[in-house]
Amino acid sequence: MTALIEKIVGHTAVITMSNPPANTWTAQSLQLLKQKVEALNDNPDIYALVITGEGDKFFSAGADLKLFADGNKDNAANMAKCFGEAFEALSAFRGVSIAAINGYAMGGGLEVALACDLRIAESQAVMALPEASVGLLPCAGGTQNLAALIGEGWAKRMILCGERLAADQALELKLVEEVVATGAALDGAMELAAKVANQSPSSIKACKFLIQAGRNMPRNQALPIEREQFAALFDTQDQAEGVAAFLEKRKANWKNC
Repeated sequence: MTALIEKIVGHTAVITMSNPPANTWTAQSLQLLKQKVEALNDNPDIYALVITGEGDKFFSAGADLKLFADGNKDNAANMAKCFGEAFEALSAFRGVSIAAINGYAMGGGLEVALACDLRIAESQAVMALPEASVGLLPCAGGTQNLAALIGEGWAKRMILCGERLAADQALELKLVEEVVATGAALDGAMELAAKVANQSPSSIKACKFLIQAGRNMPRNQALPIEREQFAALFDTQDQAEGVAAFLEKRKANWKNC
């Protein structure tokens, strides 16, 4: 049965994709992911989100191609809508999202990792966007997010030529930020997520907005917004608490407001 298993560890939410054998996505699980992310946005105690796959072979193989075997265009359009809404909600998560890639990340399985802020891959992981090999295309942000991360040339090699990346090559191309031993991705992601708790949630939200907005606007437009966001932080409790904690040489008690 398709499921997204959620647990809370400290200030981190862990979502595990569970749909054996390849942790494929369905319309139901995509809608559930969107709902879970939106609920986490409303939970001030959550600073980070880690997503991983169940088992030791697949992070996620994306959509089950059997869903498209009948050639029904309306069904395809609905699945594309579900993918887009879920992964855009993940990309817009107000905290830090981390993909713990514990195996094959193919198609929509790689696209969910691309929608995260950071990616940690195990050494045996393989990443690809193979949709064109079956007459389809990445419809959940893959064409845009992949090019933003690794550049147009390698994005075209992966999408247009069907090239797969091993973990070490993905690290070299900056598709992932870290490669760890087999079985260690979740622990690595949790260690990284724990560092997020030292940062102001209000600051993280603003910084993330600025970094992602910079993809879509000229630098001379982004810089004034950066200064505006800096000043706006002085309306938050986190700003006052952060400065006070530093001056008093103590750990900050963030309010996320």
